[in-house]
Amino acid sequence: MAVLWGIPYLLIRVAVRQVDPGVLVLGRTAPACLLLVPVVTHQRAWGALTRNIRWIVVFGVVEFGVPWYFMSSAERHISSSLTSLMICAVPLFSVAAGRLTGHHERVTPRRWLGLLAGAIGVALLVGLDLSGGSLTWISLMLIVCAGYALGPIILATKLHDVPGPAVVCGATGVVALGWVPWDLLHWPTRVNAETLASIATLTVLCTAGAFLVFFELIKEVGSSRSVVVVYSNTAIAVLLGVVGLHEAFTAGIALGFPLIVVGSYLATSVAREVREDPSGDAHLAVHE
Repeated sequence: MAVLWGIPYLLIRVAVRQVDPGVLVLGRTAPACLLLVPVVTHQRAWGALTRNIRWIVVFGVVEFGVPWYFMSSAERHISSSLTSLMICAVPLFSVAAGRLTGHHERVTPRRWLGLLAGAIGVALLVGLDLSGGSLTWISLMLIVCAGYALGPIILATKLHDVPGPAVVCGATGVVALGWVPWDLLHWPTRVNAETLASIATLTVLCTAGAFLVFFELIKEVGSSRSVVVVYSNTAIAVLLGVVGLHEAFTAGIALGFPLIVVGSYLATSVAREVREDPSGDAHLAVHE
């Protein structure tokens, strides 16, 4: 997941040089929907999709429709590195959203320490590099964080019995249709091969492929722990920004990133203890 969600920031930065952010949302969602149609048909999951269409639409709006437009718009004004660093606030939003919605996994002191370390790391990264952006675009990125925090909760609570391909197919299809009127008025007159390659990669790997993997991740570790992957994909995003787009390696990155790494480890790890059973054999117990 860190790889699949670490590369979009670079690709989005490249794509929005030529296309409107709304066109990019359509370019990511419509092909992804079409790619998954045969999978949904093979799984005979159309019934599950239609029965759960209301929550699939809500998921699509909060995870794709609004966040991707805001993120793409922000990347026209701030660096891909800063954009990815802002996404590191998602785990904190996830804990808060879980408590507000009544769906929250137990957060141990160890995980709280990890979340706090990650938050301090983000504060250093953003606070020391605030000159690289503006309050408006950073505010939009906070809305993106809220959407990314709510999406996994919806998957875990309302759509956990629906096959992943059906959810992603339905959500991307609805979002694509919603953006068609806007895109008809903002369609680009010229798109080069580099932009097309970026959009294609975003569609196949970072949308259709990534969300199928993300479904499995949520099943494995839960919704609140799954979003801590943003701490790891930040490393990839910043590295690609520095190497691929020649963005500056700043003091904020140097000071904040180690805290993000430590926070990621602590916030996703589980406590382990060794117990003795009556027969004298040791067993490893894993718990939160």
